[in-house]
This record gives sequence, structure tokens and C-alpha cells, in this order.
Amino acid sequence: MTLPPAWFDITATDAAKAREFYGALFGWEIAVDESMDYGLTRTADGMPGGIGQAGGASPHLPGVVLYFAVDDVDAAAERAERLGGECLVPTWEIPGLGKMAVVRDLDGNRIGLWQR
Repeated sequence: MTLPPAWFDITATDAAKAREFYGALFGWEIAVDESMDYGLTRTADGMPGGIGQAGGASPHLPGVVLYFAVDDVDAAAERAERLGGECLVPTWEIPGLGKMAVVRDLDGNRIGLWQR
């Protein structure tokens, strides 16, 4: 059995406006890393997440993706493909945090895979 969702990611066509919106809506403090145009936040219950930019050089589409913890992100992405899914964003490393990938399930939902 895997762990519950480990991360949420909101990708927006205007990340700065999205960060203002969610910050005001939920009272989140958001620390923006300008080099990635990505804002890190934590919810009141401690679930970490972030708000980033879609389009341009970003491989991410606008929307919300929940990341689920896995022991091996590469193996999980390969398993998703064997089961009929598709790897949309191959594994990449977030220095000091972990590795991530995004797959599409059989219904077209984007699901993130997260390895610490």
C-alpha cells in the first residue's frame, strides 16, 4: 500500500495571479523561487505543495496534479505505461527534495509520482 498524497501542484497560465488568488483564498504564505517561477506553500494540515507556471518552457499543462509517494519513481512510471497509462513528464530531480514524474491514467487524469 502506498502513502496518501505527498504533494499538490497547481499549474496556471498566470502563476503570479494564481499565487495571489490561492494565498488570499486560503491564507497561504507562498515562498516564490523566481528562478523556477514556482511558489512553495503548505496547507494548514501540513500537506506541501506549490503553484507554478504552465506553457512556455514548462512541460506542465494548466490544472491540478496530486503526487503520490512511491519507492521508485522510474519503476512506477514504467508500471503505469504497462498498465495502459502514458508518461507525460519523465522523471526529473528537484535538488534536495526528491524525484518526480507525471503520468496520465486510463481516463486522461494526470497523476504525479513522488520519490524522496
